[in-house]
This record gives sequence, C-alpha cells and structure tokens, in this order.
Amino acid sequence: MRDAENAALHGVAVKTIRRWRRLYQRRGQQRGQQHLAPPCPRCDQGPLDVVAYAELLGWYLGDGHITEGRRRVFNLHVVNDQRYEDLNRHILELMRRVKPGSRPHTRLQPGCVVSTVSWKHWPCLFPQHGAGRKHDRDIVLEPWQAAIVTAYPGDFLRGLFHSDGARVNNWATRVVAGQKRRYDYPRWQFSNRSEDILGLCGWALDLAGVAWRRSGPWTVSVSRKEAVAALDDLIGLKS
Repeated sequence: MRDAENAALHGVAVKTIRRWRRLYQRRGQQRGQQHLAPPCPRCDQGPLDVVAYAELLGWYLGDGHITEGRRRVFNLHVVNDQRYEDLNRHILELMRRVKPGSRPHTRLQPGCVVSTVSWKHWPCLFPQHGAGRKHDRDIVLEPWQAAIVTAYPGDFLRGLFHSDGARVNNWATRVVAGQKRRYDYPRWQFSNRSEDILGLCGWALDLAGVAWRRSGPWTVSVSRKEAVAALDDLIGLKS
C-alpha cells in the first residue's frame, strides 16, 4: 500500500506513516502480523466458541460477505450502520471470540462501518461463501451449523435481526363504539432478498417459540405483543 493511502486509511499524516515504516525496517522486523493463527475448528479440530459463532453466522447471512486476498487469505467483512456504536464494538468482539488472537479492524464508508478480520479458514466456517450475491445462490446450512443454531437459536436470531432487521412502530385502526381509533404497537421485521435466508429466520423463530409471519415477499415480521416481548428478551434492542 502506498504511504498516502495508508495515512488516509488510518487518519494520520503521511510523514508519520513514513517514520513508522522506516523504524520498522531499521529494527529488521518482518512485514505483516507476526502471530500464529489459531487452528481451524473444521480442518484441525481447533476450539470454537459456538455461542459467538451462532451470532456471527447471523451477521454474515444478513450483512456480511467474504473476499479473497493474497496467498489464499480470506477476509470476513460485516457492514453495519455507524449509528450503532455498541453493536459495532460487539461485532469486533464476536470476531475475536470465533478467531482467538485475531486483530479485526474497521473502516468507515458513507453511513456505515465495515468490520473486517482475515483468516485462511473463513470458507471452512462459512461454507455458504460463493461467487455472486447470496439471493442468487442456494444458502443451506451444513449439519454441524444447523446443530449449533438448534442449540443457540437466540444468538443466531440476534445476528440476523441486528443486521438486516429493525424494531419499528406499526399502527392499525379499529372501530370501537362507532368510532375509528388508531392503535400503535411495536414489531420486529427482518428483510432479505434470499428466500433461503428468510426460511432460516423463520426456522430459528420456531425453535425459539416466537410467533411470526411473512408480511411481504422479502420480509419476516414478529407482530404479536407477546412475541415481540419474547424477541426483545431474546436478542435485545439495537444500540
């Protein structure tokens, strides 16, 4: 990367980047991060924080994607609205828990924060990775992934609804004693263009015992008062 690009990325002066780089070279240090990557939970039977993975899987299916870098190193990116500072910090923590010892970083894009962490084994943990957009290809969980979601549906739902979902105020009218009255009530909505991902959302809601319905071609809604309260307790509010 050119010094000017590096400086712009990190918000420091070009001279600062140049000074750091030259100091790095004078000390005879190698380029890049010099730490051992953890063993892959799939290839090498390494440990996996299944609770954090269940939620990170939801984030990936909602607003995540994987790109391939140099030397077959893959980058997991999760995009989220920059207003949700707590959630953006939480995403980084999930990445650290799924890949112990990792150093995820963020970059700003208009209106959003992109959280990124690199690893050669992201395709092992997210076999749904593939060319093109998710709604243009099949999204099916592997049996080991389905077992994790079955055990931790709330964490999976938290990732889905906090990425591609929203808690909104809805309203309806009803005639009472001859007069039309308006009633306002909250509801959760999850929107995605992938029929497979919408199906996974409904399946997880069934596992959690939360009533839902399809309110549109690309939307899963949780509208009943007791169901909204149950989902609030299960996943928390976005912040």
